[in-house]
Amino acid sequence: MSRPEQAVSGAEVPGEDTGTRRRQAVTVGIDLAASARRTAVCRMEWTDRGTVTAEFAVASADEDLLALIRSADKTGLDCPLGWPSDFVATVLAHHQGLRLPPRPRFEERADGRAGLDPLRFRLTDDLTWKATTTRPPLSVSTDLLGVVALRAARLLDALAAADVPVPRDGSGPVAEVYPAAALRLWDVRPLRSYKNAGPESREMRAHVLASIEAGLGLPLPGPARAACLDSHDHLDALICALVARAVLLGATRWPRTADERAAARQEGWIHLPGGDLAALR
Repeated sequence: MSRPEQAVSGAEVPGEDTGTRRRQAVTVGIDLAASARRTAVCRMEWTDRGTVTAEFAVASADEDLLALIRSADKTGLDCPLGWPSDFVATVLAHHQGLRLPPRPRFEERADGRAGLDPLRFRLTDDLTWKATTTRPPLSVSTDLLGVVALRAARLLDALAAADVPVPRDGSGPVAEVYPAAALRLWDVRPLRSYKNAGPESREMRAHVLASIEAGLGLPLPGPARAACLDSHDHLDALICALVARAVLLGATRWPRTADERAAARQEGWIHLPGGDLAALR
């Protein structure tokens, strides 16, 4: 791991030990980008005394990320872990000069609108869109996100080569997470984007941080807040580490049906947190 820019510690949380929820653990959040320069990492240590520490790094090469994943109890990766199965089947048929398979659609939304296009979106994308009632996630097959997913695939392959297999459903060391959806399900809803430059986006990042602190009941020290205020990549990495904690505690939505489990094994699975932030302590 690159030398951390900040090492911070949260305030101690009073109260009795609650067993699994308070056990010592390490979670890592990775806001993955196609380049190491834009990749942000947050490593959080959760102690049985109710304290939390965090380290942030902006630039992380693949070797750094692999070492971090191996050292953590759970890593939350903000990147698709696979491609839509129907997209793969269509491209493969075209590549082989075969007739293209029929073009299916996901089920309609509760409001009657059609489901997402399975050539552009995975089943987990469709379910996330319906659960959060916001705009769909980016398409891994038709947007620039696909370049980032290629890097993620290389990381997963390197782990598997070192006898650390990574099931794409999140049951292994890495779980796919989506910060925007997590914030919405935690009822953290900034009025505008926090990912742009300028004072308005910085104000939105301050709002998100304050909401996270209030939800956790655990204020972040100044250096941690400063890092996230200065960079939305840092803030997303922090959110990824929080969702990784939720996955570790069994507080996210897992595949429930046979179709969901089959899709998650191939396409990946976005872990959507349930409950509230306080449950992570």
